[in-house]
Amino acid sequence: KKWAVNSAFMALYAFACVLVCWVGWGYRLSFGDKLIPIWGKINVALTEHYLLEQAFSGKFPNATMVFFQFVFAAITLILIAGAVLGRMNFYAWMLFVPLWLTFSYTIGAYTIWSTGGWLATAGMIDYSGGYVIHLSSGVAGFTAAYWMSDDTKITGKGFPPNNILLMLAGAGLLWMGWTGFNGGDPYAANIDASLAVLNTHVCAATSLLTWLILDIVFFGKASVIGAVQGMITGLVCITPAAGVVHGWAAIIMGICSGSIPWFTMMVVHKKSVILQKVDDTMAVFHTHAVAGTLGGLLTGLFANPKLCNLFYGKYGQYVGLFYGFQMGEYHNGFRQIGLQLIGVVFIVSVNIVTTSLVCLAVRFIVPLRMTEEDMEIGDEAAHGEEAYAIWGQGDRNENSRFSTYNDVEINGSSKAKGHVEMT
Repeated sequence: KKWAVNSAFMALYAFACVLVCWVGWGYRLSFGDKLIPIWGKINVALTEHYLLEQAFSGKFPNATMVFFQFVFAAITLILIAGAVLGRMNFYAWMLFVPLWLTFSYTIGAYTIWSTGGWLATAGMIDYSGGYVIHLSSGVAGFTAAYWMSDDTKITGKGFPPNNILLMLAGAGLLWMGWTGFNGGDPYAANIDASLAVLNTHVCAATSLLTWLILDIVFFGKASVIGAVQGMITGLVCITPAAGVVHGWAAIIMGICSGSIPWFTMMVVHKKSVILQKVDDTMAVFHTHAVAGTLGGLLTGLFANPKLCNLFYGKYGQYVGLFYGFQMGEYHNGFRQIGLQLIGVVFIVSVNIVTTSLVCLAVRFIVPLRMTEEDMEIGDEAAHGEEAYAIWGQGDRNENSRFSTYNDVEINGSSKAKGHVEMT
């Protein structure tokens, strides 16, 4: 509750900052002319001549592609914010966003999505961002949280929810919005888009129900927060596969995404020393890194060659292992699952290294972690503002360290400004 303003503002800032960086250099690094197999040439995406040209894939102008891909980039940074909420200094976040976008996100996007990218030309499948967005954000968020963790003070534990009804409203918007997230990636209103939308919702629903059942069986309560977690892991898991698998595969993926991340979060996390040490506030590692990896590998099993042909326009290059056995194309099937594994290793490696370097660079300029005093206070310490001023809570500002009074009277005793005990 004490980080309601901060969390919302981290997202808003990231959205604005990423857009400016994206049109300035990010888009061309991600989708521009080839510089090396994992990176494009730096250039702007602002000139009228460039923006009105036909995009590299799809019959629409570059301006449409620049904006569509921008939102993918922005949501990746916003997901990372969930892992460092309540500890990262906001000024450090202001530096982290443009640096991470430039030196991490663009590498993953070019390598896997651009027509000249190394893994894209090799035939790896990431339909809508299971690797580029979710695995990246999960690993980067966990890595950033590692650099800010304090063994003696795990501040992310016991954060009370701010408003569960608003969480449900947001979850509904998220679920609905994923229709455009996955359904928009064929860059056309075609049968592949229709299949992607249906698979997205089927997998999310199955995953939600699976998580809910596990909560009821093992904890005896139908947790609303747990159901939303299951919904998210389902959406993440189907993202790399949405338009290239059949509906029965979406059901299987939903069962896996509702159970495996549940197990890693509820069982493995409590027994793992490294997971306990790192204070990943919103469990982004489990909901995005684990679910994204799961989705990518299951894509390697269930990708249908005919559906891949609809999306990529290439028949025979993309063959899931299941269909490789069915069609007698064992080599192609094992090759596909191998490429999916290579993609996991690549994204994990890049994000551990680049995120660590970015955190170390930021730490030379401003403190990466907030002070213990600021973390105790919350929003008011970070921004001088609080989310709510109702039921008399707004009066607290007079007793804060931002008070205009030199001394204040609390419970009959005088306390100097900056050393007030909040009671």
